[in-house]
Amino acid sequence: MVCTCHKESGVERKDIPENDVLITSEDPVHPANLICELCRNFYNNGWVTGTGGGISIRDGDKIYIAPSGVQKERMVPENMFVLSLNSKNYLRTPEIYKPSACTPLFMSAYTMRNAGACIHTHSQNAVMVTLLFDKVFEISSIEQIKAIPKITEPGNLWYSDKLVIPIIENTEKEEDLTDSLQEAIREYPQATAVLVRRHGIYVWGETVWKAKIYNEAIDYLLELAVKMKQLNIPTVKEKI
Repeated sequence: MVCTCHKESGVERKDIPENDVLITSEDPVHPANLICELCRNFYNNGWVTGTGGGISIRDGDKIYIAPSGVQKERMVPENMFVLSLNSKNYLRTPEIYKPSACTPLFMSAYTMRNAGACIHTHSQNAVMVTLLFDKVFEISSIEQIKAIPKITEPGNLWYSDKLVIPIIENTEKEEDLTDSLQEAIREYPQATAVLVRRHGIYVWGETVWKAKIYNEAIDYLLELAVKMKQLNIPTVKEKI
């Protein structure tokens, strides 16, 4: 069936298959287009390789999610799943791909933190940090910390504040991480990310742009922490 009522920029479109209405737009910041752009960006940064990692963006009740089994640098809007936040039912599914195993973890960020987007990377910095820290990653007195929100109160962290990110244990199946991720979200209400040992990181934010900023800033801090550990420099500076 072909939709005959979709409009974009005031122009009626009559050539869009009904299943593609939600993911078809010429707007570069439409979630389906933006997910593809950001996945290419993350691929170029080395944060997602093969088919690992992913991203999800919320647009009102609609949750756009990159699928399982697609090379991130080759992703196109037609690959997207669209899920209703309220009903938890799929509003749109691609013809040949499976839903991402990250889906229940993304949904946890939306339902528990009212996030606008959630990013999952397999960053080597994230993996290395989970091998160097125990239950939590901690770092303080680094300027880049000021990009991270306080969450439980207005504003961002100060230079001298301590950033704390919980670390949960990996599981054979990614969806089996859901309970421990939700527990970490409850136990660390000030965190905007959760690290998964020997796996990667989940980062969320109020909007996709905030999530992107937090992910970039956190990865910078993770890389710095690995180097500090190599040089026996404490990642948390004692306050005098």
